[in-house]
Amino acid sequence: MKGGLGNFMRQAQQIQSNMEKAQAELANMEVTGQSGGGMVSVVMTGRYDCRRVTINDEVWQEGKEMVEDLVAAAVNDAVQQVEAQSKEKMSSMTSGMLPPGFKLPF
Repeated sequence: MKGGLGNFMRQAQQIQSNMEKAQAELANMEVTGQSGGGMVSVVMTGRYDCRRVTINDEVWQEGKEMVEDLVAAAVNDAVQQVEAQSKEKMSSMTSGMLPPGFKLPF
């Protein structure tokens, strides 16, 4: 029993260390969300900070509402990419380390 608890604690510490490392990596990553076939792009960090917005000159001719819609769509695309990469990274960091049936909240 004593060895089992010790092993579990070491495993929990390893999971925590891996999670912290993965969170730091995710915070530093950048993704690019696009809309309008690449006419609008948004570069976003893993912390959901928007670094850059690029709008093709042709988009401005479409009117204000179209520009707003394309920017919103590009931001949403970037957010979805951050979430997907975060989920993938976190699940790969903990795969095989958790007891069967144990799930983390992500």
